[in-house]
Formats: sequence, C-alpha cells, structure tokens
Amino acid sequence: MRQPSARRRRAGCLFCLPGMAFLALFLAYPLLYNVWTSVHDVDLGQLLGGAERFTGLDNYRTVADDPAFWHSVRLSLVFTLSSLLLQFTIGFALALLFARPFPFNGLLRSLLLTAWLLPPVVSGTLFRWMLDAESGAYNALLEPVGLSHDWLTDPSTSLAGVVFANVWIGVPFNMLLLLVGLHTIDPQLHEAAAIDGASAWQRFRHITLPLMRPVSVTVLLLGLLYTFKVFDLVFVMTGGGPVDATRVLSLYVYEVFFTSFRFGEGAAAALLLLVVPLLAGVLYVRRLRREDEAPTGGAV
Repeated sequence: MRQPSARRRRAGCLFCLPGMAFLALFLAYPLLYNVWTSVHDVDLGQLLGGAERFTGLDNYRTVADDPAFWHSVRLSLVFTLSSLLLQFTIGFALALLFARPFPFNGLLRSLLLTAWLLPPVVSGTLFRWMLDAESGAYNALLEPVGLSHDWLTDPSTSLAGVVFANVWIGVPFNMLLLLVGLHTIDPQLHEAAAIDGASAWQRFRHITLPLMRPVSVTVLLLGLLYTFKVFDLVFVMTGGGPVDATRVLSLYVYEVFFTSFRFGEGAAAALLLLVVPLLAGVLYVRRLRREDEAPTGGAV
C-alpha cells in the first residue's frame, strides 16, 4: 500500500488544527480548570485575590457528606428514569401509529415536532402557566371532575409536574428516531408471518421488538444523556422548590456555585454529575462501534 507523502501528512495535520484548537479551548480547558478548582479551596474572595489553597479530595468528601447532595441524586434518578420510561413508551406507540399511512399523517407528525423544537425555557414557562393553581388550563379541565390541584407548589406533586413537561418535550425526539427504525424493517417479514397465522401481537413481539432493539438502546442512551443534566426546564418551572422537592443534581451544583459561592465544592459536585452521562456516552460509543462491525442486515 502506498504511503502518503510528508507534504500530504503535513496538510492533513493543518486541516485538523482548527478542530483540535476548538476542542482544546471549549472542552479540554474548561474541564481541566474545573478539575483544578475541585481540588482547591476557592470562594469568591480567594478567586479574586488569587490565594487558592490546595485541599486534595476534601471538597469531594464535603460533597459526599452533604445529605442535600444525595437528596438531589435521588431526585435526578427518579426524574430521569420516569421521564425515559414515559417518553420511550409514548414515543414508540406514536411511531407505530405514524408508520401506517392515514390522512394528515405528515401534518400531525410536524405538529408533534413543535414540542421538540421549542427552547426548554419557553416550554417550561408554558407549563408553569398551564399548571398554575388559579389560572392554569389543566386545572380548568380537571376542575369539573374534582381533580384540580396546586401541582407545582405542592411538594408531593411538583416533581410529577416537571416530569410531565419533560415528557412532552422528549416524546417527539423518541418518536422520530423510532419511526426511522420502523421503516428499516422489511414489510415482507410481517406479511410472511401473517400468512403463517401470526397475530398482530405475535408479529410485534417476535419481529418488531427484536429488530428495533439497536434503535431502542440508542434512543434510551441519548435520552439518558440529555435528561440527567436537565437544568433550564426545572429552574424555570420550580427553581428547585417547593421545599427542595425538585432540586435535581444540576440545580444543586448551580446553587453551590452561584448562591453559596463555594466554587471548590461546586466543581467537585459538577464532576460527580458527569459520571452518569460519561458512562452512558461510553456505552453509546461502544454500541456504535458494534453496529459498524456487525454484518449488514444482522441484528446487533
């Protein structure tokens, strides 16, 4: 095999320089500075005066001993898992619906995508109004049947209200990717199974579900990466309240940083916040590699 010349190798390195500079400036430097901050005692005065003191892993121990941190971890897990379960289930059902031709299929699909296209701040503001105790649209609908409730100011229901809004945002994304996956399944498989007497449920269970497994895992991993670090939606709807009932991990990090100005502990908590998305990212990359290495047309 002919080796590229030195001139071509230098040209290749020059083309890579802008991308490497971007990664170094906007990814590597903030991450390394955050690591440096997490092992120093840094508050607002020390940050301005440049008198930071090295503390080793003390900030990590302080965060790990804080009950509020573990409360936020539990809330983040409940928020993430419940959102993923509902988004995926509803998204799969809608994908199965839109996989079949019917009048206004494209129009309805486009309208559903509106929820995904709106910025989370706008969606959060809309749901805060709609779930309002006195003037909310949902309470106006539920009041005749006696189910109106102060959803976002009651600690027992505020997290459910935020999950509801996040599900509304995430369902179109799930539906779109799953619909693409459904279109890759050969319809002759369903036709052959129907001729052999398989019911609709049997075709779904033994053909659709196994062939959709790679797409489903990818959708769930991407959903986990996005949902676990959601900040803006929760901040706009409840600000972490009432009584810390919706203070997920991203809000905990924000408050330690910008309310208490304990930058060292905030950096340590931010790095701990990266653990779950990082593991999900590693799993996602490994799955992509396995899909690339799998034989064409075979399930992964």
